Amino acid sequence: MQATITEEPQINRRRLTLSLYLNYLIHGFGLIILAQNMVALGGAWSVPVKTVSFVISGFGIGRLISYLITGTLADLFSRKLLVNIGMLSYLIFAVGMIMTHSVPVAYCLAILAGIANSALDTGTYTTLVEMNDGNGYDTILIKGFMSIGEFILPLIIATLNAKNLWFGWSFIIMAALLVINIINMSSLKFPVIKAPSKVDLGEHAHAQSKVRTVFSTIVLLAYGYTSMALMIWFTQWITLFTQRAFNFGNIAAHTVISCYSIGSMAGVLTLFFLLKHNASEMKILISLNLVAVLSLVIILVAGRNVLIANVASFIFDLSAASGVMQTGLTVFMNMFPAHRGMIIGIFYFFGSIASFTVPLITGVLSTHSITATFGADIIVGIIGTVLMIILAVLQKPVRKA
Repeated sequence: MQATITEEPQINRRRLTLSLYLNYLIHGFGLIILAQNMVALGGAWSVPVKTVSFVISGFGIGRLISYLITGTLADLFSRKLLVNIGMLSYLIFAVGMIMTHSVPVAYCLAILAGIANSALDTGTYTTLVEMNDGNGYDTILIKGFMSIGEFILPLIIATLNAKNLWFGWSFIIMAALLVINIINMSSLKFPVIKAPSKVDLGEHAHAQSKVRTVFSTIVLLAYGYTSMALMIWFTQWITLFTQRAFNFGNIAAHTVISCYSIGSMAGVLTLFFLLKHNASEMKILISLNLVAVLSLVIILVAGRNVLIANVASFIFDLSAASGVMQTGLTVFMNMFPAHRGMIIGIFYFFGSIASFTVPLITGVLSTHSITATFGADIIVGIIGTVLMIILAVLQKPVRKA
């Protein structure tokens, strides 16, 4: 049994949900807006592109240092507070980036954007899960709205470039959307959460022993790392791998990653449908991780055929980047319904570690073999699948004698 929710009559579920999703469309802008404007920012700051790349790394630092803090704050104070902190932080980032000419200030703003990301996550995921009595199907669409933002922004920047307009308009559009949503969100009420009773916690845990709960927690923290690492590993190396190992041309190699992006949207809708109709979360987690591994094997073994590589890439994203990480997070949150904010912070903290360490690990591997570098992602996928099988065993109800 999940934590119960006392909803006031004036709470507008649909409007609140759409406002939360709009934040993630804006977040899709925030994820790539620095990378998409690297040359223009370098010119504005009078620095080389590699310096702009250094500034972008501040985003990951911001996420890494803030997830544990924002998760705890979400539980201690309110979900709405964290959502507001996230929006205001992103607004300062968007406006500040076009006003500053200082690289240190820009780096601090990038760190602030990472903090905005963690604040939005801890305030939004908890709200969506709690509004649906512990069901996480609405959290899956978060990834869909992020993808929409990542799709729209390059088109905006391309249009600005084609018309020789100032690059800063892309940041202003982001800021304008944030102002609109801040105004809209100010009048919205969030659900009032009641702390679950001891009886609730006992029933939800399926009478598990403390040992089972501890091992389930360790497994899910490890999955927070592997699920993020699996996607980052693929997107970082698939293009270079197909070019060097299979001699794909530039267009063919980039088509493979485009199929990956299309698979993401298809996977989001598929997973949303399955969870909406009460499909087993554990069966989904095991199945999709296994499919992701098989698709990687197909690329490695038969990827010289362009069609096979494209189809396998589509299937990989359909499974690995469809929201399966968010599904694992939902299982984790429902294990500790009184501490959902903290659980989100811890889970994504381990995902942030993956964001930091995967480039280091693959960088070392790439000095030996591009095939070994890409192929090692299969090992990550296998570990993730095994983790979910172990979790399924640990989550089985204990039968009373």
